[in-house]
Amino acid sequence: MRLIRKLLVWLLVLAALAALAAWFALRGSVARLDGVVEGGVQAKVTVERDALGTATISGENRADLVYALGYLHGQERYFQMDLLRRVAAGELAELFGTVALDVDKRHRLHRFRARAATAIAALPAGQREIVERYRDGVNAGLADLAVRPWEYLLLRSPPAPWRSEDSALAIYAMFLDLNGDGENARELNLARLKAQVPEPLYRFLVQPGSPWDAPIRGEPLPPVAIPGQEVFDLRTAMLELPPDLPRFATLSREDLGEKPGSNNFAVGGALTVNGAALVADDMHLGLRVPNIWYRARLRYPDPNDPARTVDLNGVTLPGAPALLAGSNGRIAWGYTNSYGDWTDWVRVVRDPADPARYRTSDGDAAIEKHAETIRVKGAADVALTVEETRWGPIMAADVDGTPLALAWTAHDPRVFNLDLMQLEQVNTARGALALAPSMGMPVQNFVVGDGDGMIGWTLTGNALPRRAGYDPTLPADWSRAGVGWTGWVDAAEFPRVFNPPDARLWSANARVIDGDALALVGDGGYDLGARARQIRDGLRSHERFTAAEMLSVQLDDRALFLAPWRELLRKTVAGTTDAAFETLRHADAAWDGYAAVDDAQYALVREFRVRTIAAALAPFEALGRKSDAKFELPSAQTYEAPVWALVTERPAHLLDPRYADWNDLLLAAARDAATRVAGETWGARNVASIRHPLSRALPGFLARHLDMPAQPLPGDKNMPRVQGPAFGASERFAISPGHENESYLMMPGGQSGHPLSPFHGAGHEDWVRGRPTPLLPGKTVYRLELKPASP
Repeated sequence: MRLIRKLLVWLLVLAALAALAAWFALRGSVARLDGVVEGGVQAKVTVERDALGTATISGENRADLVYALGYLHGQERYFQMDLLRRVAAGELAELFGTVALDVDKRHRLHRFRARAATAIAALPAGQREIVERYRDGVNAGLADLAVRPWEYLLLRSPPAPWRSEDSALAIYAMFLDLNGDGENARELNLARLKAQVPEPLYRFLVQPGSPWDAPIRGEPLPPVAIPGQEVFDLRTAMLELPPDLPRFATLSREDLGEKPGSNNFAVGGALTVNGAALVADDMHLGLRVPNIWYRARLRYPDPNDPARTVDLNGVTLPGAPALLAGSNGRIAWGYTNSYGDWTDWVRVVRDPADPARYRTSDGDAAIEKHAETIRVKGAADVALTVEETRWGPIMAADVDGTPLALAWTAHDPRVFNLDLMQLEQVNTARGALALAPSMGMPVQNFVVGDGDGMIGWTLTGNALPRRAGYDPTLPADWSRAGVGWTGWVDAAEFPRVFNPPDARLWSANARVIDGDALALVGDGGYDLGARARQIRDGLRSHERFTAAEMLSVQLDDRALFLAPWRELLRKTVAGTTDAAFETLRHADAAWDGYAAVDDAQYALVREFRVRTIAAALAPFEALGRKSDAKFELPSAQTYEAPVWALVTERPAHLLDPRYADWNDLLLAAARDAATRVAGETWGARNVASIRHPLSRALPGFLARHLDMPAQPLPGDKNMPRVQGPAFGASERFAISPGHENESYLMMPGGQSGHPLSPFHGAGHEDWVRGRPTPLLPGKTVYRLELKPASP
């Protein structure tokens, strides 16, 4: 017995020592916050951090600030940066093993590491020097940690140094995120659907707009008429489909509220209290710990006016050396994803006698073959051959089996440059609009305002393709002369809106323009216009603006879009005895619903809409799968207009014959929705799941120290306050240029992903509650100095 007690004591001692060693190792990877660092800079740079971890970086020249920002990113965000470059390059399996292999195989087809090296080499010398200075700062910051970042201890892998091309890869990762993961699945699915239904029905199902649209130029597009029975009769078509056809179509990621997007809007000085413009922006992305953005303030002497200090406030992307969105004291700017058409499928007609060659408008050409090796942790390397044409890599097949190459703007080296950094020196909204078309980045809606009260909208991104001779929503043969992308749109032709008469601008991933400009931009799957319309109407409801009015629009979680669906549900269940609908049966026709955490009716109405769309479209999904078993309906967002027309006009020839009538279908959707919701409030279904990428691999008692609290969240898609469990506003700001002390910036997840950092989760509760966190940093809590190496 005594021996057993001794063994237990020793085991406890060993466990305590192991825990202590683990704690010291973890502590050793916390970023340096105070003290002096020598080397890497030409003149002294100071880094002051407030209680949130916002870094104020002050120096004598921009190059030193680039190095210092890289140093901070390398110290506090290296693992996040590593994931960005690896996801773009298709190198995740090297770190995570076979679990990441499928993602690597998909992304390696784009050969982004090779393209990144080409893009860096093509940069002007000055921009290439910035990339190199940033690289050196990142690696110095990483090396200056006492222990490598804790994630690598857990993964038992050393971090690989940062390379110059990795900054381009970080931007390519954003292309993947914002452009459908580089798969162009939407247009594949459109082709599959078109192959199975008559043209009038196809045009009805995929009509490009709805009455909810609220473009800043133009009006909602007219609806497409329901085709008659003589065109298509679903009752007959169903005879050719399997008898065990599911009654509800498959839901897409977008239907679950996770379509990458954003809100941005602005009001001119004529409407503001101080006479300067007000710019609001919240970029909707997947939410993690730490947040994708890094808050920073950068201050340095203006090289064009030594008496002035350039003062930048906003967010940076760890992995890149620029301030992405925010203010320079004279202008403020932000983005939303444009959802223009930046990817097209090209039919590759191989030579029957030699499949290694294909037809082009200049004659036959050889298909390039690139051997790629994917390194897999804990397993053998995987060899991958990428076949590439002049238009892009071969990645899919058309409905008739013809190979398809993906033409994507991201494949051109021009899409990466650092022209964005020139915004630091721009003084006017007009000047920013002129610069935007040269900025190498994913094409975004760009809204800007200046201190004189001017506002404007245009597109950023220097790669708008000119198209000729084909329908860009479907695969096409570009081997014919004059068909395909024929060049790039000149900056002078980019659509712009400057100082509109009502001094209000807005964008929210829906269609923004019309006419020739819309034809130039194309349709890459615009979001439903309900959110944009609610923002527009919210702006029009105010005649005088401060930051508080902008925040009220951003936090608007009224369920205006669902009001017609709620009334349809109320009428559908009026004659039923189902207990789940008792409250609804006795409710008034008027509804002031919100996506509030304590609202049970909202959750039911929301689910009823989705289930109705899924039921109405189930047969059409089955028809699409006759072309390809992988067919998916693009999204319930796309089908809002046609399905609403079906459930209001109720044509018998387009009803699934398994239902007696349209009311029978609606009642089935209502009951399915009630079963799924089970009386839960919206807050019980919309619970924050903002987690560190590695927390799922840890026991719960450890994971909770990495992740944000599992709190109920208000808001949803199709309203300004877009918020899901792990998706929503990755930042939320409103900035008045020249009045930054009256502006705010909120971020979820905090500035640091290190559980022992004082900035882990800092500011997150403000984001949850919608409390405006000041844009300008608070009182200095920590001070770090970088200075030149001693002689």
